[in-house]
Amino acid sequence: MAYYKGAISFGLVYIPITLNASVKENDIGFNMIEKHTMSRVKYKKTCVDCDNKEVKNEDIVKGYQYEKGKYVIFTDRDFEKIKTEKDKNITILQFVNLSEIDPVYFDKAYYVTPTGGEKAFSVLLQAMEKKNKAGLAKTVLGTKETLVLVRARDGKMLLNTMYFFDEIQKAKAVEMGKVDKKELDLAISLIDQMTQPFKPEKFKDEYNEKLKKAIKRKIAGHEIIEEKEDSQPTKIISLMEALQKSLKQAK
Repeated sequence: MAYYKGAISFGLVYIPITLNASVKENDIGFNMIEKHTMSRVKYKKTCVDCDNKEVKNEDIVKGYQYEKGKYVIFTDRDFEKIKTEKDKNITILQFVNLSEIDPVYFDKAYYVTPTGGEKAFSVLLQAMEKKNKAGLAKTVLGTKETLVLVRARDGKMLLNTMYFFDEIQKAKAVEMGKVDKKELDLAISLIDQMTQPFKPEKFKDEYNEKLKKAIKRKIAGHEIIEEKEDSQPTKIISLMEALQKSLKQAK
């Protein structure tokens, strides 16, 4: 099922598209259980001013509180009415060098699939890939305007939702210690020694696998065996000594 159906436009070019999720969650789900009866725990939606009676989903609407206890109601139709065609579509405002964007601005990634205008789609994709450029755009997803980045990678078009500048919190000031040149040189050497090409297939969710094995043991009526580290970390007081030993270990 497509996450979004709309269009990408740049200049006077209009390309109908859909967005589809680029990732799937591998999380193992756990239910909340009452430990004495082993019964599922449910959460009820209740009404505060009607003796906490349970409210059905069809009776729940969105309300904005403009004064204490006073609300204006918004329906899905109301939200649609205030959207312009520009809001509904992904309008590229400018192109940027991908390397200029700090990854802190990235939120979620989606695959872009054309549902018409395939030639225009291919032209845009290949032009961005050739120039290593990405398109910055804005659109309204749900009830929130979102900054997005349209980019090319390995012959595929992706869209990243992004945070606005005022949504990024400033980092707290950190008191920096005095850096010794020998320690810095050793740290640089260690980084160089540990540098390898990024191959995402090398990295697996090992804890997830352990959790699956633990679940099987529990189902079989066995206790979970406590994991032991292969080797205990050596306590090193000196930064210089830690860097030297780390470098030797890396080699």
